[in-house]
Amino acid sequence: MFNELKKKILNKKARIGIIGMGYVGLSLAMGFAKRGFRVWGIDIDRERIERLRLNRSYIVDIPVSDIVKTKKAGAFNPTTDFGIIKKLDAVIICVPTPVSEAKEPDISFIRSAVESIAGCLKRGQVIVLESTTYPGTTEEIILPVLENTGLEEGKDFYLAFSPERIDPGNKVYTVENTPKVVGGMSPRSTEI
Repeated sequence: MFNELKKKILNKKARIGIIGMGYVGLSLAMGFAKRGFRVWGIDIDRERIERLRLNRSYIVDIPVSDIVKTKKAGAFNPTTDFGIIKKLDAVIICVPTPVSEAKEPDISFIRSAVESIAGCLKRGQVIVLESTTYPGTTEEIILPVLENTGLEEGKDFYLAFSPERIDPGNKVYTVENTPKVVGGMSPRSTEI
């Protein structure tokens, strides 16, 4: 499974799902789609998905032409159907983490996304948390939910954290030229 997934990624055959079509998720989706990957943009906001289906951008950094071009090529597919996760090789979580009244990140959206993933998790997938959150979220919150499916991280699936690096409106540093930091839960997850 490991070598097969690695080969799919290197050959741009990996099917990628991004949960959360806000300024981080949509930017990342366009970045992958423009480089030849097939991407599914998943969001619970039906109005947001409908706007994408109608080729309307709501993010200042994403021109309508990018949406049109990637959709026409079959590289970008907006959906509210979380069941698509069963067919994906990689799932990236880019949901909001608003600050709570206690001045801490509200991770309820992360928890909800992970529950959706767990219901569809299959062997050979890589899951990456990209939402802004506090240290330990991947290991303490996400890992137990995913391993509760009976699958083992580093053997059956791969799990990593990559802090979002999108700076909306910045014309110098974009998704294309900003270095990514990625940390896997295991050596194999880091490599994938």
